[in-house]
Amino acid sequence: MGSEAGIVRKPRFLGLHGFRTSGAILKTQIETKWPKSVLEKIDIVYPDAPFPAQGKSDVEGIFDSPYYEWFQFNKEFTTYTNFDECLAYIEDIIIKQGPFDGLLGFSQGAILSGGLPGLQAKGMALTKVPQIKNLIIIGGAKFKNETVAENAYSSPIHCPSLHFLGENDFLKPYGLELLESCVDPVVIHHPKGHTIPRFDESGLEMMLSFLKRVEKDIFSEQEKDLCYKEEENAVEA
Repeated sequence: MGSEAGIVRKPRFLGLHGFRTSGAILKTQIETKWPKSVLEKIDIVYPDAPFPAQGKSDVEGIFDSPYYEWFQFNKEFTTYTNFDECLAYIEDIIIKQGPFDGLLGFSQGAILSGGLPGLQAKGMALTKVPQIKNLIIIGGAKFKNETVAENAYSSPIHCPSLHFLGENDFLKPYGLELLESCVDPVVIHHPKGHTIPRFDESGLEMMLSFLKRVEKDIFSEQEKDLCYKEEENAVEA
């Protein structure tokens, strides 16, 4: 049992990119900013959002198109369009490409990631897939739509979460609001704005510690599964 259970797979996260960017852009942002010591300890799947960008992207001239968005919203961020379609799309990705050990999101993808555990707990989203276990939130915030927010944050977010808060990020006050809903948050502060940051020494230590914790949970699950299989085999014998 020891040798088989001793091989622990890397934590696997579903990466949700920012508004009017793409999976390829998020991949580039992370792989050019994060060191090998982090990248070799995590697998990230980078899908594109379901809807082609319906307007100008803030990353035009920096990253190549095409650009995508998860859902649309009004000027006040209070009315959403295609939100249910977005949730069904993410669920379909998890069914086809999962299982995942958590969600990693940036900007609009971080808002989704931070709200999905609550929506799932309420039976409003991801009803056909396993419970979300971990979150990595980069430049996140809470949903502003009243009905969605009511369902997403009516109960505390219990899964472990890692939050990147930029000193000059325009979303920082809203990222702090999201923190208040989390039972078990770890916070990495950085001096930049609304971006994927590089790590300082302290942030790197916190990131690696968080991934190690996820890895331990994976190991425990693997051991349980192995014990269950051995018990089944013993009964059959």
